Amino acid sequence: MATVRHNVVVEGLGGMLGDQLVFKTDKAGRTIISYRPTFDEDRTFSPAQQAQQEAFREAIAYGKSSKDNPVYVEKAQGTALSPFNVATADYLHEPQILDIDISAWHGEAGQAIRVKAIDDVQVKLVTVVITDESNTVLEQGAATSTDGLWWSYTTTKAASGTPKLLVSAQDLPGHIAKMTK
Repeated sequence: MATVRHNVVVEGLGGMLGDQLVFKTDKAGRTIISYRPTFDEDRTFSPAQQAQQEAFREAIAYGKSSKDNPVYVEKAQGTALSPFNVATADYLHEPQILDIDISAWHGEAGQAIRVKAIDDVQVKLVTVVITDESNTVLEQGAATSTDGLWWSYTTTKAASGTPKLLVSAQDLPGHIAKMTK
């Protein structure tokens, strides 16, 4: 890719030239030149393509309604992205739970369960549900953010037998990632 600096011919230019080239200027002031896109008028979309188009429509609607969120405004500062771009991308990327650390938990009250969760913008909430063998909920609650990607939940009750953990992480658009241990 070529980079042209201080070119009076293309600097700040926008629009189409000769029905062939498209000129765009991004937030950072860069001028982007590309071929005019062409589409087959008789094209049909697969179900997967239609699903992706619908997801993108939802992401655009979310981006428009959330572009003033201070988290997105801060994330966009100093980049070529607008808060709308950051919010739209956040909608399209779900959070992930990377690890559940139960090394300090031995089924007693007052012990910590740590969860490592990540999102492209921000993990808003991490919850922990502890159940017994018959899936009866023994306790549940929200974890608190500790350092970086780690969240910590302190148990309030003792759990006997073989308890199961269901951990969920939620991002700003409301997508939820789940992991069982």
